[in-house]
Amino acid sequence: MNDAIDDDWLELIPDEAAEAPTRAGTWTIAVIDDDPAVHEGTRYALAGYSLDGRGLDILSAHSAHEARALLAERRDVAIVLLDVVMETDDAGLRLIDYIRRELKEETVRIILRTGQPGQAPERRVIVDYDINDYKAKTELTADKLFTSLTAALRAYQQLRRLDETRRGLEIIIDAAPMLLDHKSMQRLAEGVLTQVASLLNVDCAGILVLREDAEAADRPEGGFCVLAGSGLYGGYVGRDPGWPLDPGIQPLVEQAFAARRHSFGDGLSTLYVQTASGSEIVALIDTDRPLSDTDRALITLLAGRLSVAFDNVILYERLQRANVTLEQRVVERTAELIRANRRLDMQRSDLRRANSLKTEILGTIAHDLKNPLSVILGRSEMLTDLIGLDQGEASGAEKARAAMQTQVEHIRTSATRLIDMIDSLMADAMNDALDITLRREPVDLAGLAREVCEANRPLAESKGQSLVMDLAGPLTLCGDAERLREALDNLVSNAIKYSYPGGAIAVSVREEGGDLVCAVADQGPGLSPEDAGRLFGRYQRLSAKPTGGEGSTGLGLSIVKRIAELHGGRAEAFSDGPGQGAVFAMRFSKEAVGVP
Repeated sequence: MNDAIDDDWLELIPDEAAEAPTRAGTWTIAVIDDDPAVHEGTRYALAGYSLDGRGLDILSAHSAHEARALLAERRDVAIVLLDVVMETDDAGLRLIDYIRRELKEETVRIILRTGQPGQAPERRVIVDYDINDYKAKTELTADKLFTSLTAALRAYQQLRRLDETRRGLEIIIDAAPMLLDHKSMQRLAEGVLTQVASLLNVDCAGILVLREDAEAADRPEGGFCVLAGSGLYGGYVGRDPGWPLDPGIQPLVEQAFAARRHSFGDGLSTLYVQTASGSEIVALIDTDRPLSDTDRALITLLAGRLSVAFDNVILYERLQRANVTLEQRVVERTAELIRANRRLDMQRSDLRRANSLKTEILGTIAHDLKNPLSVILGRSEMLTDLIGLDQGEASGAEKARAAMQTQVEHIRTSATRLIDMIDSLMADAMNDALDITLRREPVDLAGLAREVCEANRPLAESKGQSLVMDLAGPLTLCGDAERLREALDNLVSNAIKYSYPGGAIAVSVREEGGDLVCAVADQGPGLSPEDAGRLFGRYQRLSAKPTGGEGSTGLGLSIVKRIAELHGGRAEAFSDGPGQGAVFAMRFSKEAVGVP
């Protein structure tokens, strides 16, 4: 019996000694059980185990907590031999959830072993948990352990192959839409190496070398460059073009380019791919075993399908090189257009200055003519009233009054037309006057308000309105008198225009909280909620209508707002609601306007 045992051990020694290709590595399994005897028995039962020339690397954990740390660190575990009951009755089952859900390990095979089968019924465990086998410790003999382990390793091997195939395909698919630069070529080449290893189901190192002719490569000697490398050949990527390969593998690559066909050896194989554009690619594959006929057929088929993918990238890179000259011409043309645009900008600047001068002239004319014409219109109406007072004159005097009445009507009509024209000119001027330059000087705001009120009084009296002034002593600010007069005139004329006949209009200038405030209050229709958001906008007409049939451009309040802001102030409006009248004001900070 001892002789037989010795013979068995002697048979295992040559197998281990013959396991020359160490790159094949070992199968890593983890034994997780709180019973030290189980660990010892498992190691004894699996001593000398080998599958596909690969032995076992057995890891041990004596609790679920210890196993969590082990499995999180070692992601190469193929089989987990797991006890159900350890520190808790369901510690093993909870560990399964951790492996599948938190570690996301779908390929590792789990064989559940239990010393208390009734505590975790087999059917429920098989249905509820992703395990591959469920055994009682008493029935898991050495032979059955060998059978279960081998089946699980085969399943793990197939799942790993599928996973590697998926990863290789993902890399190739990811590279397909990114054919715009050399990096996408490298990604495609890396995917090819991964796919080759997956198809062959081996751990292999590889390198892909591209050769282009001198014209295509834009180099006198043609071009050789390493597209991708894996394993021990990974360091060749990024070396200078030419022949960046070591003397040991350079002859093999040269021979493949010269023979223009695939070559399969015991460990080293070369694949040759020629694209439709004339470029050539050689893939050197270094495997740990000879390739079978099936392997050779698969890899030949893969190489035949790769020429189109590489050709697309190569042709695009050539197109990029051809576009360099075109891009240079575009740059030159762009520079010419920039110079032309600069000339246009200079001309536009000249036109802007001319337009600014036109705007200033229009504003001056509009302002200087409107107020005198308003006075003329008011005086003509007063003259009409005076003529109507004397009704007892002779017939000659009657005819003279009739003639004067006719002339007064002509004056009134002409003055009205002139005011309308000036309103239009003023609107155009203010519409363009975004770059108004103020002529700053000390201005008595109260005195200015008094002058504006007196100029507008005839218009107010013609509608039976009373114009009341509440003006403090001289209140001086540093500003443009003509612009401020225009803003005040807009506020007062608007109050007359929108107030009801017989109403009262109050104009006040006062100090309030350290500011200078010029306010115009009316007893008109007031402001509706809809008016609040568009009070000071251009071409915005309020809900109220002029009470005497006057016209409105919708620019008056926007001009007031603009002039107030140019003086560092702001325009404001208040109303208690429809029918309650309104107050429009300009508020100037003493600091902003530089009051002495």
